[in-house]
Amino acid sequence: MRPSSLPADAHARQALVIGAGLSGSAVAHSLALRGWAVTVLDQAEGVGAGASGLPAGLAAPHVSPDDNVLSRITRAGVRATLQRAEALLQSGTDWALSGVLEHNLAGKRRLPTGDTGPDAPQDSAHQCSTPASAEQIAAAGLPPETPALWHAQAGWIRPRQLVAAQLQTPGVQVLWGRKAHTMERRDGLWLVTDAQGETLGQAPLLVVASAFDSLALLRPLPGFAVPLNPLRGQISYGHLDKLNDAQRQQLPPFPVNGHGSFISHVPTPEGLMGWFIGSTFERNCEQAPVREEDHAANQLRLATLLPELGAAMQQQFGPEHVHGWAGLRCTLPNRLPAVGPIDSERLPGLWLSAGMGARGISLAVLCGELTAAWLCKEPLPLEPALAKHLAAERYIGKAKPQ
Repeated sequence: MRPSSLPADAHARQALVIGAGLSGSAVAHSLALRGWAVTVLDQAEGVGAGASGLPAGLAAPHVSPDDNVLSRITRAGVRATLQRAEALLQSGTDWALSGVLEHNLAGKRRLPTGDTGPDAPQDSAHQCSTPASAEQIAAAGLPPETPALWHAQAGWIRPRQLVAAQLQTPGVQVLWGRKAHTMERRDGLWLVTDAQGETLGQAPLLVVASAFDSLALLRPLPGFAVPLNPLRGQISYGHLDKLNDAQRQQLPPFPVNGHGSFISHVPTPEGLMGWFIGSTFERNCEQAPVREEDHAANQLRLATLLPELGAAMQQQFGPEHVHGWAGLRCTLPNRLPAVGPIDSERLPGLWLSAGMGARGISLAVLCGELTAAWLCKEPLPLEPALAKHLAAERYIGKAKPQ
């Protein structure tokens, strides 16, 4: 499948993108690299006001015994994200190819059988992930028989830095403080206006990439049926200079994933080196305040993920030490994003890149590249059989009666 609802001439290589977070900045970057003129609209006054303001997160693959669609897509996504980070970011301060240990708490994160030798395909699960070694398990402070995987092609990223770098691509113009209210197609162009009816921008291509806020914009359109849902998440973090020597010695030298994730030795929003644990998952919540009870939930996450470290850091969750960040992600029922034209027949030139859920770091860059490849008729960044699982048009005809 190669969706396209635009002419290929140079005049059409103009795009409006609504949303300047991970998804929108990735789309803008990928299009601008191919010669498009891209204008990005965002209601915030600067980078990182929404879920992309997460202080630190992981780019790590999903693993399943049957190597399901989500696992294969996230492997492609993580590769794309790490390549983008290497090209645009400063290693050690903005991101690091640290590797990630996955504590297999639920027993579900098992590698598939087959393709286990050195001749396995480059994109196979076994080329990206292996059973964790005894040394890696010990370095995390876990008992010797702990079931765990090691993701070598994985690491931590500060999303805000990635967003800022992508938005600085030549050919990308960002208009901050512009809240889109309505969209309409007129004379072959998509026109976006604010609540006062003032025009914010127009172009042959409009890509909506504003996470859950996309729903309010798109819901009035005829037949729109992409079931976007809000997912609130909160992380807890603290500063390394508040830890004593014994606590510092127990910090794992790499991120640990499995029941939430723990990351350390990464700069905090305050600029000091810190530790991070989270995130919580609260569905159908459309607000994202920082809550004390979620600090308690994250403390329990740490105690479950890394029991010895959790016990040692118990006092660090007191109000005088712990800091918090909360944001609103956007999900879809099958945990896969919706990318590409929404309905080429009824809504030509209107595209979507949303529904990344808690995997925005791992998937947004891939979705931006997929968008650009479809539009520019290039080879896709993943197998066509996988790309079809991301197509926004998979929801055509599923609108509920009003």
